[in-house]
Amino acid sequence: MANNFIKKSVVVALMLTCVGAAGPAPANTEVETAELLIKLVQVGRGLISEHQATINDAGKGDKGFTGDYVANQVIERFRKATKIDLSRPNSTPQAPLFLAMVESEKEVIDEAQPVINKQGVGFKGVIPAVFARKAGDRFYRKTGIRVKLTSADYRFPGNRPDDFESEVLRIFADTRHPKGQPYSKATMLDGKPVLRMMDPEYAAATCLGCHGSPKGERDITGAKKEGWHEGDLAGAISIVIPMR
Repeated sequence: MANNFIKKSVVVALMLTCVGAAGPAPANTEVETAELLIKLVQVGRGLISEHQATINDAGKGDKGFTGDYVANQVIERFRKATKIDLSRPNSTPQAPLFLAMVESEKEVIDEAQPVINKQGVGFKGVIPAVFARKAGDRFYRKTGIRVKLTSADYRFPGNRPDDFESEVLRIFADTRHPKGQPYSKATMLDGKPVLRMMDPEYAAATCLGCHGSPKGERDITGAKKEGWHEGDLAGAISIVIPMR
């Protein structure tokens, strides 16, 4: 798949998204849209996690881990997971919105190139959580749809759960809730109808270097480890979509 073709597709779709940003998605697509946006975030974070050692390689300069590479990989992996081909902007009515997320993820990596490629520095601070937060911020500015990571053990103040998120995190922590099952609800936020969805996330082996044991020890970022074990509830991806 050619980089230039994908780049043009993303730009065209982003323009379409901005034109239609004043009107929220039709009610019958909001749950599906939320699920697929979460999938795009998960795919992007997975890429960062897979390439963490390369990103933090102090001896290597240009690593080839560019915004175009990330956009290509996200689109391809999303296609394999969902059968939706975002290299064809007309493949689904939601394609412009999904490509706005791809573009947001691409922009985060483009902006980080001087850091990613800097020699003589190991830990770069380009980690899955930071990547997702920055992509979510950009996506919100483009579309008005909020996407964030949240956890009872939040580190970044902007990831602090609100009342709704705190309650859903308690539901996810309850052993009676099926592990991995998302939670969604049509509700009101700031006086406007919205769909809220949260998808639980669990600690993987790759998370434990920063979030594992011993609890309270400083990790590579300087923060205190939470003492998680593999499979523990780590938090959730939270999304808010305006409804008609």
